[in-house]
Amino acid sequence: MRTARFTLDPAFTVGTVDPRLFGSFVEHLGRCVYTGVFEPGHPTADADGIRGDVLDLVRELGVTAVRYPGGNFVSGYRWEDSVGPVEERPRRLDLAWRSTETNRFGLSEFISFLRKIGPQAEPMMALNLGTRGVAEALQLQEYANHPGGTALSDLRAEHGDKDPFGIRLWCLGNEMDGPWQTGHKTAAEYGRTAAETARAMRQIDPGVQLVACGSSGRSMPTFAEWEATVLQETYDLVDYISLHAYYEPLDGDVDSFLASAVDMETFIEDVVATCDHVGARLKSRKKINLSFDEWNVWYMSRTEEQVSALDWPEAPRLLEDNYSVMDAVVLGSLLIALLRHADRVTVACLAQLVNVIAPIMTEPGGPAWRQTTFFPFAQASRYGRGEVLDVRVDSPTYGTKRYGEADLLHATAVRGGDGTVTLFAVNRSRTGPLPLEVALNGLGLTSVVEHSVLADDDPDARNTLAEPERVAPHAAEGTTLDGGRLSAVLEPLSWNVIRLA
Repeated sequence: MRTARFTLDPAFTVGTVDPRLFGSFVEHLGRCVYTGVFEPGHPTADADGIRGDVLDLVRELGVTAVRYPGGNFVSGYRWEDSVGPVEERPRRLDLAWRSTETNRFGLSEFISFLRKIGPQAEPMMALNLGTRGVAEALQLQEYANHPGGTALSDLRAEHGDKDPFGIRLWCLGNEMDGPWQTGHKTAAEYGRTAAETARAMRQIDPGVQLVACGSSGRSMPTFAEWEATVLQETYDLVDYISLHAYYEPLDGDVDSFLASAVDMETFIEDVVATCDHVGARLKSRKKINLSFDEWNVWYMSRTEEQVSALDWPEAPRLLEDNYSVMDAVVLGSLLIALLRHADRVTVACLAQLVNVIAPIMTEPGGPAWRQTTFFPFAQASRYGRGEVLDVRVDSPTYGTKRYGEADLLHATAVRGGDGTVTLFAVNRSRTGPLPLEVALNGLGLTSVVEHSVLADDDPDARNTLAEPERVAPHAAEGTTLDGGRLSAVLEPLSWNVIRLA
């Protein structure tokens, strides 16, 4: 096997990682909320019904911005249903997921949950621009953020929340390009609605940070044209445009699945090009950043049948994908793709946080445990803070049906404020190890602190209720740093974290 190589030099960087890159997503979908983060009566639950075992795992995961309450759910969301005395909140049909929403967990409970995670967790509130519009967005903004002295801010205090919620980051709707979305709009219709909503919200708070809906995926027939039309209306009014992407081994094509990040990086670069083209056309020096606020491995082909069979239950078991080692390696590669574009991708949300295509699973009344995908995210969030170094690999390749020749090595590196460097690397080969050599120029690094590997002889190995600790990272052997040159061997189908000091 030919050796993969790259060079690191502090003079060549991509950008500084925004902590919001390690965001997540809580939607009223399946058991993400009910028996996920919120289960009154659970042995670990606190007085507010938040599961303590889940809180501990969320803190360990290292999530930052948390998007809420959807997702497709938000396009039928009535925010006023989710506030005030719980016993007075109405039950509603959720058209997105053919379920019944009880509203026992609402806006105040969500903010309380974030505060319990810690100061690093900030709300990313999605607005309903499907069945509602400008007026309702302004009402929610006033209720949530105004300090007091108005009807809605005083109502918040009356409901028990004297202090404002301080929501800075808002999504102007969700996937409005999708025909599945309640209140689906054309790009021109959505662009006008988003612009008017943004303009009005900035009258209340000029510093509000706003995300316009981009395409729901790169494969959408309106992709790029949608972004261009929406940004033509909103360019000077918003800060971000969104991207959503999910990956699975379609038709059993595992080789292409392992190269999913090739598609993600192309998606990012295409949206950046579209944003900058619109900026140039408008003669604006402003740069629109990207919010990749839904991404994950998701076996979506199973979903439609699950949802169509529902008859309006409460918190059904939906989208509870059980992830393998292979899935975790792909998720790690997607994290690498986000880091490699940290100059423009400054918000990202792993969808979702608990139970629903999630890194954390729970059993009602029972335990919570880490899925295989938990580990790459937690390690990237912990060690991927700082400045991303420019990594251009010289790697052996392999053939894929969807993406042509793809590198076996996918890698990036982040230099922390203390001068330490962490390499994140994936070996996509299913059949053999991959030797790696890295030249370290001008970084002053002298030792390998750790080489952690997530891999298994069985790529289908998973963590389950019966075996919650079947898969976990282990230490690699033989990784050395000598004379400014790092040498390592990456196990087949593996996620690697190499920390240098």
